[in-house]
Amino acid sequence: QGRYAHARQMKRSKSQIRKLKTYLGRTIRDIKRKCLTPDKQLSNLLNLSERILNQKRNDSNKIYSIHAPEVECIAKGKAHKKYEFGCKVSIVTTSRKNWIVGVEALHGNPYDGHTLNSSIDQVERLSGQRPQQAFVDKGYKGKNNYPDDVEIMVAGTKKKATPTLAKYFKRRSAIEPIIGHIKTDHRMGRNFLLGKIGD
Repeated sequence: QGRYAHARQMKRSKSQIRKLKTYLGRTIRDIKRKCLTPDKQLSNLLNLSERILNQKRNDSNKIYSIHAPEVECIAKGKAHKKYEFGCKVSIVTTSRKNWIVGVEALHGNPYDGHTLNSSIDQVERLSGQRPQQAFVDKGYKGKNNYPDDVEIMVAGTKKKATPTLAKYFKRRSAIEPIIGHIKTDHRMGRNFLLGKIGD
């Protein structure tokens, strides 16, 4: 089905989806007929299968993986890779030396701005020092979400920044390669531990 969709052969792709749904529906009904009192593990699998069978394209809280039902669809906003599947993660680094001082898994795909307070609190808990300033990108816009005692600087919103501020705004983009290195070099691209607690 996926290869047909990739080749833009949508009629064939839809027919394959229909066939798979038929197989899944038959299997669910067959198991229910033959096993009248399923145990906890089997009943969980049956519930997941029924949700997959009944879910529509525009539904919220869809299941993307039967082995990891907690996986979410994250819109990246990049043309070459629009979506990513997994769990949103917040990473905090120091402004000069790129030391990672906070990493947090965020379930429920929250808005970036709503995660600032918890990220700054985590940095204070781990390092013993509360940051005075935080440099973030435009995804964190929204002054209602900012902590009162930390100055939040949103990159790209100040047209006439002082030379010092401009330097720090340039440094903000240094977190992108850090995220790339964490994923490729340090085995944090995919998590194989079970469930939300594993994240």
